[in-house]
Amino acid sequence: MKKRLQNLKQVLSQLQSHRRTKEQELRNLDMAIRALLSAGGSNGTLIIRKKPHFSAAAKARIAAAQRARWAKLNAVKK
Repeated sequence: MKKRLQNLKQVLSQLQSHRRTKEQELRNLDMAIRALLSAGGSNGTLIIRKKPHFSAAAKARIAAAQRARWAKLNAVKK
């Protein structure tokens, strides 16, 4: 009888520990949900920003400007 009571206490202790772990996981999930909702604005929808799309001419200008910056940097090193 005494051994059975010890086993019962051990099982109860394990269950309580498991419950505390699950409660912490739930708190973490709630925090993540709140963070996502606050990032999306007042109505709870997420705002997804689109990448800017450049024309071929704009990409060519950007690339030429970057090449000029690298050339200037390499000229200073020499």
